[in-house]
Amino acid sequence: MNDITDTLKNGLAAQTATDAAYEQWFREKVTRSLHDPRPAIAHDEAMAQVEAELMRRRASAATMHC
Repeated sequence: MNDITDTLKNGLAAQTATDAAYEQWFREKVTRSLHDPRPAIAHDEAMAQVEAELMRRRASAATMHC
């Protein structure tokens, strides 16, 4: 029974460490984003840029396969 308890404790400790690492990564990502000097882009504009790029890549892939 002690093996199960130890396994559970070790698993919980590993998950806690993983959670802490993720939280640190996320906080750093948010901080970098908040300090990014580039101008903000509206969601609709960003999505239009992504869609245009996808269409360009699809067209390029289609011409490569013909």
